[in-house]
Amino acid sequence: MLILRRFFLKMVKVNNYVLFVTSALLILLSTILIVIVENDTFPTLFDGFWWVMTTVTTVGYGDYYPVSVAGRSIAIILYVLGIGLIGVVIGKIIDGLAMFRKKRLEGDIVYKDSGHFVIIGWSQKAFYAVKEMMETNKDCEIVIIDQLKEAPILTENIHYIKGDGSDLQTLEKANVTQARAVLIFADDRMDNDQMADGKTLLIASSIESIAPGIHTIVEVMEEKHIKNFKHAKIDEFIVSNETISSLAVRSAFRKGVSGIYSQLLKRSVGEDLFYIPLRSHWIQYRDAFQELLNEGATLIADRNDLAINRKLDEKIPVDAELYVVCNHSTYEEILNKGEHQ
Repeated sequence: MLILRRFFLKMVKVNNYVLFVTSALLILLSTILIVIVENDTFPTLFDGFWWVMTTVTTVGYGDYYPVSVAGRSIAIILYVLGIGLIGVVIGKIIDGLAMFRKKRLEGDIVYKDSGHFVIIGWSQKAFYAVKEMMETNKDCEIVIIDQLKEAPILTENIHYIKGDGSDLQTLEKANVTQARAVLIFADDRMDNDQMADGKTLLIASSIESIAPGIHTIVEVMEEKHIKNFKHAKIDEFIVSNETISSLAVRSAFRKGVSGIYSQLLKRSVGEDLFYIPLRSHWIQYRDAFQELLNEGATLIADRNDLAINRKLDEKIPVDAELYVVCNHSTYEEILNKGEHQ
């Protein structure tokens, strides 16, 4: 027994690849031998394989069993070696799954897929951003970067990487160069807005150095700091303090106006803002405006130009990006109709 104990302890330390290959060879060889030795009892390779697997996994249904001395000798070898070997393999698989979960929970992973969203800086705002993204597209892949001890959210398509967002190695782990977009949230744990925006600037500069073409959205605490980001080529800025203050003032002067903003900002509430692909027969803005209106949507912008209603007779440029306000079901109908034209 001492010899077997030492043998199995050594097996635990064996390289996983060698262990799996050895187990597969033992099962394959035992299957072939039992069919050759007792062909009457085990007429097919599948019957032999079935008996070997029920033996090494200690299930033992009893529907097949060897009757000859040679067949029982094979069974004894499986009892002594196979059951222990398979037990070690199963144990390693369970340990591997537990280690994989632990690494995911602690953010010790490398993300290798592409087309994902990267969120840097965890906060309540980042939480709502993740929630909104999942409501927009439940299949989207999200990678969160922060220095929390454990993942703030962890699902099949939400991943966590522990590290400094300005560190190039951390950004490479998140595969930022292949991301669809990067969202950088200001560190609300800092009391000083200037320091918070300074940290955000450092992160943005690091992203620019390795992924200059990635669409980057940055939250800044104060609008006057935006000029400091000019060399980082940020695509879009969200001014946190000014946005909240402006909405509060508008609500104070006109009751209920905040509800309009909420509908446009939240995918799950009321009307929403949607991008509409150009249709070949649209020449002027009026063509698009009237046709979309008849379909239940209101054309309000071309990119960030909100003056569509004053330029209805102007020609739509080939690179236009039109946006409408409507509900989700209307948007789906518009897209389906556009595909068939």
